[in-house]
Amino acid sequence: MAHKPCHAKPSQARASDDDDDERPAPTKTTIDQARDTYPRPEIPNGQPNSRAHPSGSIWKDGSKVAEYSKHLPDFQYDENKPYAELWMGTHTSLPSKLMDGKLLSDHLSSDPAQLLGKQISDQYGSRLPFLFKVLAIGKALSIQAHPDRQLAIKLHRERPDVYKDDNHKPEMAIAITPFSGFCGFRPLNQISKYLEDVPEFAAVIGEETTNRFLEIITSDSSQPSVASSTSTDQASVKKHQAVLKELFEKLMNASTESVTEQVQKLIKRIESGGGRDKPFGSDEELLLRLNDQFPDDVGIFCAFVLNVVQLEPGQAAFLQADEPHAYLTGDIVECMASSDNVVRAGLTPKLRDVPTLTEMLTYSYGPSASQLMKPTLFKSCQHTTLYDPPIEEFSVLLTKLSPGEQDQHPPINGPSILIVTQGSGTISTGGQEIAPKHEGQVYFIAAGTPVQISAKESTFVTYRAFVEVADQA
Repeated sequence: MAHKPCHAKPSQARASDDDDDERPAPTKTTIDQARDTYPRPEIPNGQPNSRAHPSGSIWKDGSKVAEYSKHLPDFQYDENKPYAELWMGTHTSLPSKLMDGKLLSDHLSSDPAQLLGKQISDQYGSRLPFLFKVLAIGKALSIQAHPDRQLAIKLHRERPDVYKDDNHKPEMAIAITPFSGFCGFRPLNQISKYLEDVPEFAAVIGEETTNRFLEIITSDSSQPSVASSTSTDQASVKKHQAVLKELFEKLMNASTESVTEQVQKLIKRIESGGGRDKPFGSDEELLLRLNDQFPDDVGIFCAFVLNVVQLEPGQAAFLQADEPHAYLTGDIVECMASSDNVVRAGLTPKLRDVPTLTEMLTYSYGPSASQLMKPTLFKSCQHTTLYDPPIEEFSVLLTKLSPGEQDQHPPINGPSILIVTQGSGTISTGGQEIAPKHEGQVYFIAAGTPVQISAKESTFVTYRAFVEVADQA
């Protein structure tokens, strides 16, 4: 027997991770829920939460968070306000709700075995183990990393006011629009080249550390371990990681006076044309932009130690816990383990925990291409791509349909959240069909639910985050 659809509200949008203390009043997002012949709710339509903050971007500049947020019930939309994040999930910082105002987490608690699947509910309880977001980045986010499980437990125990979760936070970013970000450490020969050619960078590091880094990397320049920490020569890798750690600690602990002096010299040299023959080349615009956003900040020099990763729509990057990064521009879908822990050290007005950040990092290094994921087609689908990172809490499906096309997602052995990001179409299961009214509509899908996605007159694009326990043999 088919049941009448009911509605739910996802969490509100919020500002970037840099700005928890400036969070505005929550704006509610909805999650629609439909039932077919099965006794469990299968396609809940959700209401995420969104947040405004200077790190976001505004509607007229194409902000996807602003575009998706303006349809939320009770949302006071301002086309001139920058909206940074749209949250979907059960995390207590910005929990999603059903359309009737009931928390999604409470709804899941009512029948976790049916809604989440018994194996998932046994492992994670009645909450979703992932947090799903849309980010609109108009201003650089902080130089940051997220702790692994062991460190998260320690930080939460010692400083629960700052580190509110005891969970790790590996994360994946999929570009909706062209995206750029700092992701992981550069190959060491690139860093050594910057030390040689950018005197302001070398001055901040200091002569002793600069000379030691250059001596080691130059003498080992023919070794594969200089280019990537994935080299099989692990003895050399450990030596190179140690000198990289020393350099990064010197950079992030440099005095304010030294950083200010050298940033101003660098920016003046670029603006006067003195950097045209130097290795920052195409990075000149980035350095100038970062200085406009965060004048005289030590994070500006991170352009010389961290990879600048460029993603085109549909491309994805995955970051393990304890890896340095900072998103710079663009709109992305982001999925992560359910945690809001951020350790910051630059490009932020917020608390900088430099000792924790410099000690927690793995100091893995390598080319920017090593950060990119290689998606595959999802099972028997023709138009659905699977992004499957090497962690257990989440994977993401991207379905992109031309007019008249459809894809059938076979049942997933776990819960999922789906967001419509472009166009019009239908989402159906069993005898129930739902036609999203606008982009940004969000749905919760219970475990074991087959889902058909169909495009109508326009291209139809959805992203679906899920967790699944493999069938036991």
